[in-house]
Amino acid sequence: MAARLGRQLLLRRSPAPSVRFIIDELAFRRPSASEETWEGQLAHVEAVARWPNVVVQVLPFSSGIHPLMGKGSLTLLWQQDGSAAVYTEGDSSGQLLDDPQDVMHHRLSCDRLRDLALTPSDSLTFIRDVLEEHRS
Repeated sequence: MAARLGRQLLLRRSPAPSVRFIIDELAFRRPSASEETWEGQLAHVEAVARWPNVVVQVLPFSSGIHPLMGKGSLTLLWQQDGSAAVYTEGDSSGQLLDDPQDVMHHRLSCDRLRDLALTPSDSLTFIRDVLEEHRS
């Protein structure tokens, strides 16, 4: 948990990195243990989605099965020198890959996922609607 909270701080450093999150609809539909925590999490994602350096896209259930389903999280990292790496993380392990073919394979998978996701604007509307449903 501490590592994940620390990564959030990276979004606020100067200069701020440009980031894109593609989040499965399930993450917005499965509530946490307490209503207050759940509402706080939804509100936080909605607020971060409005930051100028952040793009949030929701992958709706209607997208069906996709190439990254069940594989945990995927992070694509581009450096200023043009190099790139991929970090995959599952339940019990993480793996950093920097082989150009591995990076290209994961980048194409991520591109396909982005194409299936709602637009950033529609995603923000979706998040707000889920938050409103939760509050009512």
